[in-house]
Amino acid sequence: MIGRIERAAANHDLLVLPEGTFPAYVLGDANVEERSVQDATEQLARIARAAGCVIVAGAAVHRGGALHNSAVVIDRDGTLAGSAEKIFLWHFDRQWFAPGSSIAPVTTSIGRLGVLICADGRMPGIARELVDRGAELLVMPTAWVTSGRDPRHLENLQADLLARVRAFENGVPFVAANKCGFELGMVAYCGKSQIVDAGGEVAVMGSQTQEEVLSATIAIGAPHPYRAAVAAPPQRETAPGRALRIAIAADSLPPDLAARLRVLEADLGLAASGPDQFDALDRLLAAVRLDARAAFDPGLLVAYRRAGYRIAVLDASSAHPWLERIARARAAELRLYVVVFDREAHRAYAIDPDGSIIAGTFEGYALASFGLDPARTAQTLVAPGTDVAAGIELVAAISRPQASVS
Repeated sequence: MIGRIERAAANHDLLVLPEGTFPAYVLGDANVEERSVQDATEQLARIARAAGCVIVAGAAVHRGGALHNSAVVIDRDGTLAGSAEKIFLWHFDRQWFAPGSSIAPVTTSIGRLGVLICADGRMPGIARELVDRGAELLVMPTAWVTSGRDPRHLENLQADLLARVRAFENGVPFVAANKCGFELGMVAYCGKSQIVDAGGEVAVMGSQTQEEVLSATIAIGAPHPYRAAVAAPPQRETAPGRALRIAIAADSLPPDLAARLRVLEADLGLAASGPDQFDALDRLLAAVRLDARAAFDPGLLVAYRRAGYRIAVLDASSAHPWLERIARARAAELRLYVVVFDREAHRAYAIDPDGSIIAGTFEGYALASFGLDPARTAQTLVAPGTDVAAGIELVAAISRPQASVS
């Protein structure tokens, strides 16, 4: 490994290695030989100094009496610039790691790095806080896993969607180094390491299955991300409520809505323009209606989710190429239903808490309908021991209070 790292570091300013590079990701217990990890770190320091390259590597590190899933950051002169500890532990890694308790960029000779580890990327508040504290580049050692539902497409929400969204919504490049192949025959990695520019476009993406060194040139600088004025919304009832069927229209609701709802066996209708039944929906379960642009701030809908809201309706008066991806990301990372009215595209669509579009209008299909089960928004456990709601609260507790910027 050290030999391959030496070759990869040559002629690069930054080298990122996966989560758990030293000694592994699946530890099985917390018996990590500190000396071996320290030796590996010293080797990385030697390589960084010789190549003039900043190195970020995933490692199991004992600190403060606990073992952390860490990323060590070594500057090009071989000094330890800093580290980050994984905050949102995923599935079984909580068996041997303690969660991190701070969010802060690491200053290096090539810029301020916002370092986050694997599942931290599912928490929009972590990357947002890093950038708002001065990070110019998001860097992620990761061990993105896959379920293997389709061996031809090793899916992973972060690899396929969220990494690009994190870059776009924060206005900074994003670099993720992932593993590929299998570990202990019971963990499958999806590969797809990637370098994403500040506009959210992928500069280069790795194979699903083959080891390789990815290289790209990206520009970093002072980010100017969109930030909405976030006021604390009123706390709402958190009981799931009953399942509903909702009709959505890209324009206005038809005058014979009641008859159409009977045919569709739907409870109420929402529309892009004109009167609709949003207030009735809000009385049945907590709902918020916002200008879609506001949801481009990764912190806005987090506040509503924490207050107990279960569905967000986003009104878009003008087209934006990122609207659908942002809406899908918000639904999946916060376990919300999201309805989008894209007026310019003359389209209405609904997204479930897994981030999948489940219904939408098109051409002559003017009134679509979908089932909304509030109990699904209460299912915030996305892996054993990994609760999105608990993660959101943990990140909120760690993050410092900040004045909103519009």
